[in-house]
Amino acid sequence: MPRLPLPDLSLERFRRQLASVDALPQLCVLGVASGLLAGGVMVIFRSLLSLGAWLLMPYGNIESFEALSPYLRSLLPIVAVSLIGLWLWRQPAQARKIGIAHVIERLSYHQGRFPLRNWINQWWIGIVSVVGGLSAGREGPAIHLAAAASSGLGQRLRLPHNSLRVLVGCGTAAGISASFNTPIAGVIFAMEVVLMEYTTAGFLPVILASSTGAVIAQLVYGSDPAFQVPPVSLGSLVDLPWIIVTGLIIGLLAGLFVHIARSGTRLEPLPGWLRLAMVGVSVSAVAWWYPQVQGMGYDTLGATLTGNVATDVLVVVAIGKLLLTAGAVACGVSVSIIGPVLVIGAAAGALCGMVGGWLWPQVASDAALYAMLGMAAMMGAVLQAPLAALMALLELTHNPNIILPGMLSVSVAVLTSRQLCGCQGFFITQTQHGLHRLQQPLMQALSRVAVPAVMERSLARTQRKISREQAQALLEDKPTWLVIIRSNEEKTPIALKAADLARVMLDEHWADEESFDLLEIPGQRLDLAPIHLQATLNEAFERLNEYGVDALYVQHTTAPMIQKISGIITRDAIESYYRYKR
Repeated sequence: MPRLPLPDLSLERFRRQLASVDALPQLCVLGVASGLLAGGVMVIFRSLLSLGAWLLMPYGNIESFEALSPYLRSLLPIVAVSLIGLWLWRQPAQARKIGIAHVIERLSYHQGRFPLRNWINQWWIGIVSVVGGLSAGREGPAIHLAAAASSGLGQRLRLPHNSLRVLVGCGTAAGISASFNTPIAGVIFAMEVVLMEYTTAGFLPVILASSTGAVIAQLVYGSDPAFQVPPVSLGSLVDLPWIIVTGLIIGLLAGLFVHIARSGTRLEPLPGWLRLAMVGVSVSAVAWWYPQVQGMGYDTLGATLTGNVATDVLVVVAIGKLLLTAGAVACGVSVSIIGPVLVIGAAAGALCGMVGGWLWPQVASDAALYAMLGMAAMMGAVLQAPLAALMALLELTHNPNIILPGMLSVSVAVLTSRQLCGCQGFFITQTQHGLHRLQQPLMQALSRVAVPAVMERSLARTQRKISREQAQALLEDKPTWLVIIRSNEEKTPIALKAADLARVMLDEHWADEESFDLLEIPGQRLDLAPIHLQATLNEAFERLNEYGVDALYVQHTTAPMIQKISGIITRDAIESYYRYKR
C-alpha cells in the first residue's frame, strides 16, 4: 500500500505562506505566539514595578504617594529625572525614542523592526518614571515592550515583513489587554491607532493575541477589572445637553494637552539637563501639596469614580496633571500618557457632573457617570481614536447602559479637539513628519503582501556571452527570465525575456551564429536593482522608484557571504496585484 506523503512543516514553507495576503491560518498561529510572549513581557514589567514599590513605597503599593512625607515624595521626581538623564546622557537621539510613537514610526518607516537599545531604554525609563513619581502610566512601555518583543520573534525566524507588521499589531493589542484587562479595547486600539486599518487578515491574529495576553495576565493577577466602578446610568434625557457641553469642555482640554506636548520644538534650544530639571521640579512642587498628580493615578481614578475625591483635588488633577504630563513630553521625557489621560478626563468629567448637579439638582445624573464619560472622551479626543475609547469605556465599566451617552460625549470631544483645536492623533503628531504613512491606501495594500507572493520564480542565471549549446541548455527548463550576470561586480544584473533568446535561435538571420551576446540580441531587457526576500511589495515599489528601474532581483542568503537570486519582480507585477487583488 503506498504511503501518504507527509505534509511539509518546514520553516521555509511557513515563510512562503506568510508572504501571501491570504495567509490567515499562519498569521493566527503568530497571533497566539505573540500573545503568549507579550503577556509574559507585561507580567515581568508589572512585577518590576511591584518590586520597586515594595522597596520604596509604603505598604508596597505603587500608588501610595499620599502616605509618603512631603519631603520624600517631592524628592522622588528629582531622583527619577536624574536617573533618566544619567542613563540617556551619552546615548544618541535615535536611541532615546521610546513608547507608542516610536512603535508607529518603526512600523511606518522601518517595516516593524525595532532596535534593541531603544527596547532596553524603555524598560528603564518606564519603571523609573512610574516608581519615581512622575506623571506617567504603564501602558506606553507595555505596548513598546510587547510590540518589539513580538517583532523580534518574527525577525528571529526571518519572517517576511508583511507578517512583522501584523506581529506589531498583535503585540500592541496584547500589551493593552494585559495592562487593563480589556481585550476588545486592545484590539481596537491596535487597529485604530497603530495599524490604521481594518481587515479580516489583520483582525483575527490581533484578536487571538489580545485574548491570549489577557489570559496570561488573568492567570497572574486575576480577572478583576482594573477599576471598581459603581453601577450608574443616565438619569434623564435632560442630561444630554449637559453631556454635550461636557464633551466640548473635555475636547478643549484634550486640544490643550496635545498642543503643550507638541511645543517641544520651542524647548529644544535649552540644555537637556535643564529640561529634565524643569520636569522634576514642577512635579515636586505640585506633589508637596497634591501627591495625587504623581504616578499612574489609578487610585485617584478609582476614588473619582466612586465620588470620594475633594473638589480641590479634582481641579488640581484635571489641570495640574494635564500640564505636568504634557510638559514632560514637551521637555523630552517620553512618559506614557494613556493612564494619565484617563485620570485627567475622569477628574474633568466629575467636575462637570458636579456643576450639572448644582444647576439641575432634581434631574442631573450622578457625577460618577460624568467621570466615566470624561475618561472615555479625553482618551478618544487625545488619541483621535473614538472606537477604542468607547470599547475601553464598556470593558472598564461593564455597563452597556453607559454606551449611548458615551458615544455622544466621545464624538463631541473628538470633533472639538480635531476641528476647533486642529489636533491630529497625539501619537501621529509625535512621529516623523507628523504623518502615518500607512494612512495612504496604496501603501496599506502593498504592505500586506511580501515579495515572494508576486515574484516570478522561473528564471535562469547566465553570463553575458554564451554558446549556442549553452543557450539550448538554458532554455530546456523553460524559464521566463534570464538574469544576465555582469563581469564587473559593481554593475547590477540585467533581465532578458527567455522568449527573446528562443526567438533569436529560431531566426534564420542568426542561424550561423555559434555564440550570442545577450546584451546585443533583439529583446526586452530590464535593468535590475536588488531587494531582499523578506521585503513587502511597498518596499519593492519604493526601491523601483529609488533606483529608477522597472524590475528587481530578489536575493536571500543561503550561507554566510553567499547570496542567491530567488526571483524577479517587475513594476507591472506590482501594479497588477494592486489593481486586481486588493
